[in-house]
Amino acid sequence: MSSPARLPAVRHCAPAVFALVLAACATSQPAAPPPASLTTATPQQQVAAVRAAAGDGEGELAIQPLRDPKVEDLREKAQRLETQQYYAEAAKTLDQALEIVPDDPALLQERAEAALLLGDHARAEALARQAFATGSQVGPLCRRHWATIEQSRLLEGDAAGAAAAKKHIEQCTVAGVNRF
Repeated sequence: MSSPARLPAVRHCAPAVFALVLAACATSQPAAPPPASLTTATPQQQVAAVRAAAGDGEGELAIQPLRDPKVEDLREKAQRLETQQYYAEAAKTLDQALEIVPDDPALLQERAEAALLLGDHARAEALARQAFATGSQVGPLCRRHWATIEQSRLLEGDAAGAAAAKKHIEQCTVAGVNRF
């Protein structure tokens, strides 16, 4: 049996415990449903749209950096894995390449596209934004960055964000230098 000295302490705690229980019930409202996706495209169709947005780059300025041979091997391996629909393995291979050159915009973009294929559109968008920030902000690669962001915004149900990204795609085209 409890001692008489403990009963007053329990009586003082009871209202505090009851208040905590009520507060927990009041704040645990059901989460709002996520916004409906604005696209029915499959991840493969989304990546195809991203790559199509790049265009052929004919007649425009595009900067191509020199590549580390080990990184090139990893990129080619990732491409083969993607072709075989081993998307997770392709993403891991690109992650290995990014450990060697973490700020390579083309690699970041390829990894963003791998994230789209894996259904991780938030990561895809973050990687595409990082690639845009670190790379040339014109040309085919720029269009791929913004097309990835557009796809992510569509998946999030953000029509305004998707429209803004689409405008950025158009701003990435810069004509090449005339050489007369």
